[in-house]
Amino acid sequence: MNSTTWIVDSYEEALVKNIVIVSLGLIINFINGMLVVTFFSNPMFSRDSRYILYIHLVINDMFMIFISMSLYVLTYASHVANASLCYTLVFLGSATFMITPLNLAGMAIERFIAICKPLHHSQICTPRRTHIFICLIWVIGAIPSLADIIILLFVEPISLFRSTVLCYTYILFPSKHHKDRITASQVICMSFVWIILIYTYCRVLFTARKAVSKGSANKARSTILLHGVQLLLCMLSYITPVMDIFVIPFFPAHRTKITFFNYLMTNIMPRLLSPLIYGVRDQKFLKQMNEYFTCKVIILKIMPS
Repeated sequence: MNSTTWIVDSYEEALVKNIVIVSLGLIINFINGMLVVTFFSNPMFSRDSRYILYIHLVINDMFMIFISMSLYVLTYASHVANASLCYTLVFLGSATFMITPLNLAGMAIERFIAICKPLHHSQICTPRRTHIFICLIWVIGAIPSLADIIILLFVEPISLFRSTVLCYTYILFPSKHHKDRITASQVICMSFVWIILIYTYCRVLFTARKAVSKGSANKARSTILLHGVQLLLCMLSYITPVMDIFVIPFFPAHRTKITFFNYLMTNIMPRLLSPLIYGVRDQKFLKQMNEYFTCKVIILKIMPS
């Protein structure tokens, strides 16, 4: 969202934008919440590293939606906000954003092991090792933002965190070094994930060609290809500033509408595709979800009013 949005938008326009963002956020988190409930309704899923990584991706998306939605509403509700709250939300938002591609890389590696190293899959991809991997990517995802906070503690007085500020990243971290370091860390992270996706896809593709039974290998190849689609969706947020630079000069009167549309398409809507790409596509997970929620509906109907 552009820093001048709250100045330019009329009350009605700001209200509509916030209603749209909050409504979509709640709908997406409701759908993702159904997937989380389904996961914990059957112990079988918690013993499978594939589903553990998947549900972690879903939960991470839920956190990201909540934080992004909170920041969006906060910047409209108040011109300034408590600095500690802003730094906390930005820290968590940056960490969850970095975790998504790392989680996708982990899911691709798990599918690669399942198809190319099937005899070793049960020994390598254990629930315990999967949980350790999740902890590791949280540490990696948090390091850039944590470094920002530590540097800030050295160069700024502690009273900064008790003050009120405009809750925008470029105001919270105004130095050029911060922007350069964040760009470098994101480029390194995305490049690393793309290398993993391309490598695992090629290896699974070669395995599928050699296999007598091609069903599972082809499905794994399609899954890794979908990881690539999801990663592209994650990278949409990188082109938002470019779109603003090239599109806004042609329609300056609609500046806030363009930034709102870009924000919606690059930050909110991609979070809806995780359940559609993975949860609905997986027949075992979809069957459990249908059985669980159908059973709940039947129980509610037969309960005496």
